[in-house]
Amino acid sequence: MRRLVSVIGILLLLFVGVGLYLGKRFYESAEEPYRGYTASDVFVEIHRGTSSREIGRQLVSAGVIRDEWVFRLALWRSGLGEVLQAGEYRFFEAASASSVVDTLANGRVHLRAITFPEGLTISEMAQLFQESGFGSADSFLNASQRVELVASWDPEAPSLEGYLFPETYSLPRGAIAEDLVAAMVAQFGRVFDDGLRQRSIERGLSVREVVTLASLIQKETGLDRERPVVSAVYLNRLGRGMLLQCDPTVIYGLRLAGLYDGNLTRANLRFDSPYNTYVYPGLPPGPIAAPGAADLIAAVEPADVSYLYFVSRNDGSHVFADTLREHNRNVRDYQVDYFRRRRGAGN
Repeated sequence: MRRLVSVIGILLLLFVGVGLYLGKRFYESAEEPYRGYTASDVFVEIHRGTSSREIGRQLVSAGVIRDEWVFRLALWRSGLGEVLQAGEYRFFEAASASSVVDTLANGRVHLRAITFPEGLTISEMAQLFQESGFGSADSFLNASQRVELVASWDPEAPSLEGYLFPETYSLPRGAIAEDLVAAMVAQFGRVFDDGLRQRSIERGLSVREVVTLASLIQKETGLDRERPVVSAVYLNRLGRGMLLQCDPTVIYGLRLAGLYDGNLTRANLRFDSPYNTYVYPGLPPGPIAAPGAADLIAAVEPADVSYLYFVSRNDGSHVFADTLREHNRNVRDYQVDYFRRRRGAGN
C-alpha cells in the first residue's frame, strides 16, 4: 500500500511537472517567431469592424501566426485586443504573435512611397507615377483634370497644373490616381494656408497669379536665397508694364505644342503661344510647374530690391541688375565670354 502511494505521488509530481512545463511552453509560444507562408511576403487586410477572433483566423490562414490559441494568448498578454486597427499589413519575415499584435495595435499598415520633386509638370508627374508602378500615366492625367478640387481657390482652372504639391506621399497598395491627386491638392491647401492667402490679397494677386508666379520662380532658381529676389524682379517688371521674358514659359508653351527638342532658339522666342512671355505681356495664363513652399512664400514676400534683370552665372546662381546696360554687361561676362573661353579651352 505504501509503495502504491509513493508511485501515485511520483505520478502526480510528474503530471504537475509536465503540466507546468507545457503551460510555460504555451505561455512562451507568443514570443516564438513563426513563418508559415512560403512566398517572399504575404498581405493581410483587416477591415473596419472585424472581430479579434476573425482577425486571428485571417492571420492563421495567411500563415502569419501558428494557431488561434497563440493569437488569443498574445492578445491577453498585451491587453491590446480592443485597439487592433484596420488596414492592409505586409509580413515578410518570421514574427512572434506578440509582435504581430503590436503591429496591428499600432496601425503599422503597409504603404508605398512616391516622391514628386519640385518643378515637375503634370505630364512629368504622370510619367513618374507610371514608372513607380502605381498605375498608368493616363490615369494620372485624367485625375489631374478634376478641377473641382480647386474650385474654391481657382474657379477658372483648366487643370490642376501647379496645385499638385510636390512631396513624398505614402499610399496603400489599392490607392488609385484619384486618391493620390486628391492628397496632393489637399497638401497644397495646407501649405498655401490662410496666412499666405491673406498676403496674396494684400498684394492684389489672385491665388492663380501667386501659383503662376511661384512656378516661374521655381523654374528659374534652385537657391532659396534667390527666390525672393527673382520674385521681386518679375513683380518689378509687371509693375512697369515690361515683358517678363521668362525662358521657362516659352519652353512650357513649346512642350504643349509638341515642338520642344531640348534647345531654345531665337525663333522659339517668337513662337505664338499665350505662354510666351517674350510676346505676350503679364503673367502666363497659368502655372508652368509645381512650385514648392519656398516658391509660394517668395511670390507673396519678394525681396525689397529694384532689380529688373538677371542672368545665370552658370554655377546655379544668378547676377542681378537694375539697368539694361548693367544687364548687357553681365550677359557678356557670364554668357558670351564664358562660353567663348570654354570653347577656346576645348580647342
